[in-house]
Amino acid sequence: MSLFFKHPLDIEIRLAGEDKREHVDIKTDKGRRERYPLYLDGETVKGTVTIRPRDGKKLEHTGIKVQFIGSIEMPNDRGSHDDFLSLGQELAAPAELRHPETFDFEFKNVEKQYESYNGINVKLRYYIRVTVFRRMADVIRDKDLWVYSFRNTPDTVSSIRMDVGIEDCLHIEFEYSKSRYHLKDVIVGRIYFLLVRLKIKHMELSIIRRETVGTPPSQLTESETLVRFEIMDGAPVRGETIPIRLFLGGFDLTPTFRDVNKKFSTRTFLSLVLIDEDARRYFKQSEIILYRQ
Repeated sequence: MSLFFKHPLDIEIRLAGEDKREHVDIKTDKGRRERYPLYLDGETVKGTVTIRPRDGKKLEHTGIKVQFIGSIEMPNDRGSHDDFLSLGQELAAPAELRHPETFDFEFKNVEKQYESYNGINVKLRYYIRVTVFRRMADVIRDKDLWVYSFRNTPDTVSSIRMDVGIEDCLHIEFEYSKSRYHLKDVIVGRIYFLLVRLKIKHMELSIIRRETVGTPPSQLTESETLVRFEIMDGAPVRGETIPIRLFLGGFDLTPTFRDVNKKFSTRTFLSLVLIDEDARRYFKQSEIILYRQ
């Protein structure tokens, strides 16, 4: 029956200045990409809601409400969600509608303490929800927006320097200029070969995001390779140096998140992988901190 049920009304949600506002292009759960209007912490969220009865029929309702909600959703955990922000306004008292009617709403200077995030097993979203209450079945419409959270530049910037070695076979040293990067930054580094007795075929550098959801003992961690590119093709020789220069601005990266509302965290790693002629892989990972500037 639900396949053939048609709501007796349309709900349109429009944000003020939406057409002129900056939008962000986000990859959704089903692999599609959606564009969302961008908001910042402390910014007012306002707009209009238009209710249109269908087929010229009168519409009886028991009230209309608009909410601004911030929620952390974990679809794989029985669809659980946690609303860390919920603001509401009553738009209309019980009445009859015979013609389209438009209502204004405004949520002033809203604190949006977390950045929006769409990950593997968790989603942090902000949205406007309009509910038309009816005796039979409520009608609900949502409209998502995206939030960026800017933080101060980290005070301390230290370099990363590590060794990779297999006794009497391989010894390399790699160094990155720093361990903290903003999302438009450039990773600069070098790889120095001290000892090479393996037949190295090529070398890759990857950026990996590790997402952790929940708390022990039911904690779930999954990794996703965001960037992978080849930095060397062919066998290196002792004393050779490979320079690294990776521009982050062209990739779909997110800041490092630490224990967001005690629900999830993300960590970012630079992974150096060497592959020999027998397809054996040797790798070393080092954590970096990403932030939005």
